[in-house]
Amino acid sequence: MAVDKDEFFRAVTLRICSSLQINTALGRVYDYLREIFPIEFMLLDIADKTLGACRHIAAIGYENPGEILPLPEELWKWVGEMRAPFVLSASDQDKQVRAFAPRIKLEGFSDLAVPLRIEEELIGFLILRARGEGSFTNEHLDLLAVAAEPFAVVLANALAHEAEVKYRDILLDDNRFLRRELLSQAGDEIIGGSSGLGNVMEMVRQVAPLSNTVLLMGETGTGKEVIANAIHFMSPRKDGPFIKVNCGAIPESLIDSELFGHEKGAFTGAVAEKRGRFERANGGTIFLDEIGELPPQAQVRLLRVLQNREVERVGGDKPIPVDIRVIAATHRDLGAMVTENQFREDLWFRLNVFPIIVPPLRQRREDIPALTRHFVALKCREFGIGIPPSIAPGALERLTNYGWPGNVRELENLVERELIRHREGPLRFDSVPLGEKEGEPQPVREEKGEGPLRLDEAMSLHISKVLRMTEGKVHGRGGAAELLGINPSTLRGRMDKLGIVYGRAGK
Repeated sequence: MAVDKDEFFRAVTLRICSSLQINTALGRVYDYLREIFPIEFMLLDIADKTLGACRHIAAIGYENPGEILPLPEELWKWVGEMRAPFVLSASDQDKQVRAFAPRIKLEGFSDLAVPLRIEEELIGFLILRARGEGSFTNEHLDLLAVAAEPFAVVLANALAHEAEVKYRDILLDDNRFLRRELLSQAGDEIIGGSSGLGNVMEMVRQVAPLSNTVLLMGETGTGKEVIANAIHFMSPRKDGPFIKVNCGAIPESLIDSELFGHEKGAFTGAVAEKRGRFERANGGTIFLDEIGELPPQAQVRLLRVLQNREVERVGGDKPIPVDIRVIAATHRDLGAMVTENQFREDLWFRLNVFPIIVPPLRQRREDIPALTRHFVALKCREFGIGIPPSIAPGALERLTNYGWPGNVRELENLVERELIRHREGPLRFDSVPLGEKEGEPQPVREEKGEGPLRLDEAMSLHISKVLRMTEGKVHGRGGAAELLGINPSTLRGRMDKLGIVYGRAGK
């Protein structure tokens, strides 16, 4: 039947663009094309360069819609050079067609294939299949060529959507991973959460379900950010944003713009409007570290946010409501700063609703062994050290008796430095000064020529050697416990006593 090309183009375009679901749109086109072409089924294929294959992205009437057709380099080059619609049949004498036909099970059928290109780049094919050879005529070829452009646009959109979904899934997976990593620092998983930080974690559990402002106080390096993480991820806001701001790290000239945003043209260089950190934290939590470093003007704006739960951008005159929780932290004495007129008294009262004091490390010495093992395991993962080195006998006692002016951060840095110096172990931490309670250190010797080893030294070295042989495996067939001929629980108890990192802590 004679078909007007303009009418055909219009009819195909309307149908292929009638739905965002590509199979639905392709089905509508298929119903229309069956009135003109003697077709059994229809395919929309991607020329996937990463796979070196043609991949079905949509199919109507075909039994295997997601099939992937890998092609050898010669056939892939041949397919990539196609520009005009062409007909394939099993009886074709062309060398490339004879090689291609068995791959697409062409025996007894004819295929009409239309290369789809965007800006000369081949992105795929539209394929119509008819039963029997010689089913397609030159008129069919000319007519279907008219519809190549709308099909190419639809295929390009489908590819873009596929890429978007892929990257969205990657981002969601990354987000889930990061959330698990942060959650592993929250609640009972915090090192010392059931011992030296027990009182702190009890206060965290009390305040986390609410939305009131929290003030974290403590010396530098005590882990106030970890406590802020715990409050956020134990709260109903855990699925919202968690925005962290170091108030002392932002220049005074930029602090208002960074925290509260600015309107276009508010100052030189403000070429576009910008959301501030408070707007970005909407629906979640904002953590203001080093709150004592805020300049006076920013203190006024912050007070307004806490009072009215709304912000005004720099250069703007319209209040923007925000649903946020504020967690502030400082190592400074804000009360003394109020007395010295360095910090606003009304802001101090607003912040000091529920203060939590994070104790320094010297006041929770019982946490030092667990923190040391934690940092050894953590740094070994960062450095790619498969089997964490052992901790020398007496080293944990040395660490426990030290004063730790730099708190947890100083301990973390010390562990990193010790691992760099002694990757094979044992970790002696002999750069730490002796505490008041500690007598003369007993050096750990590994060579027999230096004199006899103490029993705990020899045991530590032997267990560490066996762990290296088993690649860290403690229990089960071929594990260290089996090789040493003792119960796995007994072995773990001895390793804990000797400061040897293993199993869960080491991985």
